[in-house]
Amino acid sequence: MSDIIKRPLNFNSIVCGCLGLFLFVSCSTSKHIEKQQNKAVYEALGLYRDRSDNAALYKEAASWLHVPHVDGGMSHSGVDCSFLVYTIYKTVYGKTIERNSLAMLRKNCERISRDKLKEGDLAFFNTSGKSSAYVNHVGIYLKDHKFLHTSTSKGVVVSDLDEDYYRRTWVCGGRVR
Repeated sequence: MSDIIKRPLNFNSIVCGCLGLFLFVSCSTSKHIEKQQNKAVYEALGLYRDRSDNAALYKEAASWLHVPHVDGGMSHSGVDCSFLVYTIYKTVYGKTIERNSLAMLRKNCERISRDKLKEGDLAFFNTSGKSSAYVNHVGIYLKDHKFLHTSTSKGVVVSDLDEDYYRRTWVCGGRVR
């Protein structure tokens, strides 16, 4: 006779085993789903993921893509440039900044040059044709010369700072204090 005693599995052993298997499978499945979602976020923004990226910023930015531009707009139904920046800063960084692009620059930012821009910095423009010191448009710098902002014709988009229009209307960058 064998030294191994055969015991029937009790209910608790079966439940614990099934639960362990479920947790193992669901964790790996949720990691896979999260990876796929992150990939979709970056594809939507036209960027490549880097380990040092602030994933919350890119996820929030992607959630605003294609929302129509509306002067004074403050929702996913319609938004203007300063509210887009205001709400992303509040959501991602937990900071309350001014609601107007010129006030953001004056009260919340340290001026920086284009070549010093880092993820989350602000990009300020003068699209009005007024004096060169005037600011009436703002976006959030992402990376690789790309920034998120509202276009009056296309809504919320990612654009390239090297496009002629943005080179011509550039005023300065801003690092939020």
